[in-house]
Amino acid sequence: MTRVRVEKFWRAIAASHKEDAFDILSSGYADPKRGYHNWSHLEDLLTKLDTLKQLATRKDLLIAAIFWHDAVFVTYEPNGAERPDSVNVRASAALFEEYSLFPPADTQAVCELILATTTHLSARASEGRYRGFSQDFDLFLDLDLSSLGASWPVFRENLDQIHFEYSLTPLEIFYQDRLRMFEKFQDCSENLYRLKESRDLWLAQAQENIKRAQAELLELLAK
Repeated sequence: MTRVRVEKFWRAIAASHKEDAFDILSSGYADPKRGYHNWSHLEDLLTKLDTLKQLATRKDLLIAAIFWHDAVFVTYEPNGAERPDSVNVRASAALFEEYSLFPPADTQAVCELILATTTHLSARASEGRYRGFSQDFDLFLDLDLSSLGASWPVFRENLDQIHFEYSLTPLEIFYQDRLRMFEKFQDCSENLYRLKESRDLWLAQAQENIKRAQAELLELLAK
């Protein structure tokens, strides 16, 4: 059912893409090597965007950014080395640009949204895109981190799914990488989410999840 729900959102922006764009997306998000970055992840973000649509100026561009932000997700290079996420993000933005039929200014706005997920916490919107772009920018990044504020069972399942995607990485290195990521999130504290509405929805649970995950990872590393 997930893909059916996702296709409903796609219909809102299909005319702004080349005819085979959805097939390209499908080949990525349906990849069995993906555990977290799949159709379910898209459905989660799109559903949340629909709930918060009153905050969006260009909902269509946010939908496009959600569809394409993980279009390319390859965890390992052919030589077995772990692939940096920034490479995937840039490739996703380039793939969107290739299949976009949006006006050039809108295409570049969506590319900026996608590329912002490389730095995420420190990313800042450029000026001059369109009135309301800065809030759309902040909303998109908040949505992408919204899973941190899921219930603990869902949060924990997400961690397992991400671990599946990086199953070739030695456990100790994977745990250390996750721990460093959670430390960055914890350091942000109240600034983890940019919009008040996002903080009200997800911040308290996210902070609780992060602390609990850190404790679990430290215990695992100590063994």
